Amino acid sequence: MPDTAELERALSGLADRIATLRDEPDPGVMLRELDAAEELLRKALSELVRSRRRRDGGSQREQKLLRQVFRALPIPVIIMDTGGTVRRINNETTRLLGSPAGYLIGRAFPLLVDVTARAAFRQRFAAVLHGEDNASLQTRLTHQGRAHTVRLVLSRLRMPGEPQEMIAGVVLPTEVQLPEPPVQAGAPDDAALLAAARRHELLSRLTRLLLDEESLREPVALLRAARLLATETADWVIADVAGEGGLVRSVVIGPSDQPVGRLQRTVEEAPPAKAPVVEQVMTTQSGVVHEMLTDDSLLGGGVLQAMRAGSLLSVPIRADDEARGVLTLVRLRERPPFGLADLGLLEEIGLHLGLAMRAQQGFQRRAQAADTLQTGVLPRTLPDIPGFEIAAAYHPGSGMRAIGGEFYDVFPVKNGWGFVIGSAAGRGEEAAAVTAIVRNGLRVLSVWEDDPGQALRKVSDALVAQNTGLFVMAAAGFVRGRKVRLASAGHHPAALIQPGGGVRFSEGGGVPLGFEEGSVPATEELTLSSGETLVLYSDGLVGSQSPAGDNYGEQRLTEALARCAGQPPGAVVKAIEEDHRAFCGSHVIDEITILTLRRSR
Repeated sequence: MPDTAELERALSGLADRIATLRDEPDPGVMLRELDAAEELLRKALSELVRSRRRRDGGSQREQKLLRQVFRALPIPVIIMDTGGTVRRINNETTRLLGSPAGYLIGRAFPLLVDVTARAAFRQRFAAVLHGEDNASLQTRLTHQGRAHTVRLVLSRLRMPGEPQEMIAGVVLPTEVQLPEPPVQAGAPDDAALLAAARRHELLSRLTRLLLDEESLREPVALLRAARLLATETADWVIADVAGEGGLVRSVVIGPSDQPVGRLQRTVEEAPPAKAPVVEQVMTTQSGVVHEMLTDDSLLGGGVLQAMRAGSLLSVPIRADDEARGVLTLVRLRERPPFGLADLGLLEEIGLHLGLAMRAQQGFQRRAQAADTLQTGVLPRTLPDIPGFEIAAAYHPGSGMRAIGGEFYDVFPVKNGWGFVIGSAAGRGEEAAAVTAIVRNGLRVLSVWEDDPGQALRKVSDALVAQNTGLFVMAAAGFVRGRKVRLASAGHHPAALIQPGGGVRFSEGGGVPLGFEEGSVPATEELTLSSGETLVLYSDGLVGSQSPAGDNYGEQRLTEALARCAGQPPGAVVKAIEEDHRAFCGSHVIDEITILTLRRSR
């Protein structure tokens, strides 16, 4: 064993040689120098151990020198505890990562490893903790916007005076290739490329499956994904989903070519909380792979032995940082085991599934809001109005703007009948609440009010007082005999189809409901002759666009209505729908509401 002075000289000479070899193209030369660095590090650590044993008479100069040796080593060295927390680093580590020792010490080292490589790091780290002398892996270190692809060598350290063992991590540049076992040229590379292509194809198929509209409308995304995985890459697929009371076993798929009905029911009925691997993945939010199963209790109850399981892989189902469940795959003993490449693929699939489940929940909430809206603001049937024929249509639209606030209603008033059509400037549950106020408020006020304009004014003041933040464009009318008293609050003018084919429009206009207190709607009185038809329509009809971006508009509506002269209200509504469909094709986004009223002959 050389003395400390000799170590100091050796370190100085090694540092000089490393500095001159940084651009050396020959990996063999660098490998020999790094072997020398490793030997020097081992001698330094041994000297440190000896100096600690000589506590009563040891030399302070030697201890300082050994600390200096560690700090000045020309390769990055990290000392971690068994939990992976950084306890010591040298100067080369701070240079590599770009942060001082005070910032890095005390932090979890896995956070410095690229997220796609953390599972591999944890596996090698655990192997060293459980008895292996050392382990090596190629990985990526990321910190402060820097990224380095390196070879990381992990070794166990037993240091006197420390309450637990330590793990030393030595970071080597990737230009230095550690010895690899000889491989047959051509065949392994071809197999690896084929396996990578299959994994890419599996991920593409799964993505297409999850983006299908039915997967959003119905809770089938998880089941479809499990079936695909069971067909392509696993013998058993188990999905546990987080609920209010904890994890719930949602999907279990076994081999289709084997009689496993009873075993499958056993797995289905087993509580996920009793499966250690499921609890581990849910707690750590990190996937695990067991290439060779030695513990039959990982899924609880010894079911792995009954399955004849050879390897197991379990990953979290998550959307960003939100845990949604655990996906577990099992392969039988006669099949090739899962590996790290499979783990990386399934962790990505777990993220895709989590995002799809979150989107599905959002889509279903919107669908429920649409159902609530339609139930609350649309009449189930239209009443019979003496002397008149009436028809209406409502289409919910499509796309993200489908849930809106359009409504219509027909109801009795004093000595006649009333009707209203309108739309709230909003979407979803909030729009449903506001339109319900308008619809129900107008019904109540019509018991006392003879004029629809006064009824709408009071409804508007109520919206202002409620401070809803939304306004409503509406048109309401009271029908008594042949006369129609029509009031407009910012709504499109109503169209009147005359028996001879002419089309004229009401004045419309007015201030939308809820816009300001005391606003009075625009009112007018119409007298309907026999065979004349009054048509009210929403902004979604005239404001809709063709695939080329042209507006449907009132001019095209006028032409469509002119062709409906003499036709009953139901035929008028159908003609408008067909003309609108021919104009827009599948490019229908907003809701569309139509209400027609015809004076009988």
